[in-house]
Amino acid sequence: MSKFDPATTHVALLKGGWSAEREVSLVSGAACAKALREAGYRITEIDAQPDLAETLTELKPDVVFNALHGRWGEDGCVQGLLEVLRIPYTHSGVLASSLAMDKQRSKLVFEREGIPCAESHVVSRIEASKEHLMEPPYVIKPNNEGSSVGVYIVRPGDNRPPGALGSKEWTLGDQVMIEKFLPGRELTVAVMGDRALAVTEILTGAEFYDYGAKYDEGGSNHQIPADLPDSVTEMLMDFALRAHIGLGCRGVSRSDFRYDDQTGACAILETNTQPGMTPTSLVPEQAGYGGVDFKDLTVWILEDASCDR
Repeated sequence: MSKFDPATTHVALLKGGWSAEREVSLVSGAACAKALREAGYRITEIDAQPDLAETLTELKPDVVFNALHGRWGEDGCVQGLLEVLRIPYTHSGVLASSLAMDKQRSKLVFEREGIPCAESHVVSRIEASKEHLMEPPYVIKPNNEGSSVGVYIVRPGDNRPPGALGSKEWTLGDQVMIEKFLPGRELTVAVMGDRALAVTEILTGAEFYDYGAKYDEGGSNHQIPADLPDSVTEMLMDFALRAHIGLGCRGVSRSDFRYDDQTGACAILETNTQPGMTPTSLVPEQAGYGGVDFKDLTVWILEDASCDR
């Protein structure tokens, strides 16, 4: 029996918001709303704004499908609001969402779970803008953003770090992570509930899997399953599941990795607690590879919703 009967369930679908990933969230939200309507649910789409508590109190939905990406919608803030309002919601809860969004603290969890991580430390963006704080090549990234927003690779021969870090126009937080650059292949693994789905290799002509490679048409190609030795595939799927469980994730998550064929070195980059959700996004692709179509995936995510996550 369905936990949320489509004939009687009113779903508030949250999308948009005001993070750096707003546009991606609008696309994810529209795709999920369409799939859930096809499954028979009554959907109200909400472009989340600071008055969200008032909006939801007036609407009185039975459940919230959270299709927000980035800060505020994916970092535990909206999750805490929904806990206060006692509205069941999808994806991870307050603690897991907050931990996964904070790159420094999530690494502490990964290391505890025996998942290899690249050498790194967190400093102020102003400090990082003045001089090399690590021998190049290294990566600079905001400590609590997603979708590769604000990520720079500093190469050998670069005289100084990117000037944008010290700019008054910088809006991506005062703390940045300085992380050793790891050569190799871009690989990702989705987890659905208690199982890892597959390993996808992300092939792109860009310097790395940046925002454009993620979302621009033709920005990347996905090879599923990735052409890897069985032992490496099993290792990555195990690491992704350990990350999901260690952080306390619920519903679906996606963990990204670098793997170097030449040395066998591997490191986790991050775990996404609310990954992209369009029919061509990485998680739906992996679910489809395992026989779960996009509509069934969105219904599964909705059915998993609860409070106290």
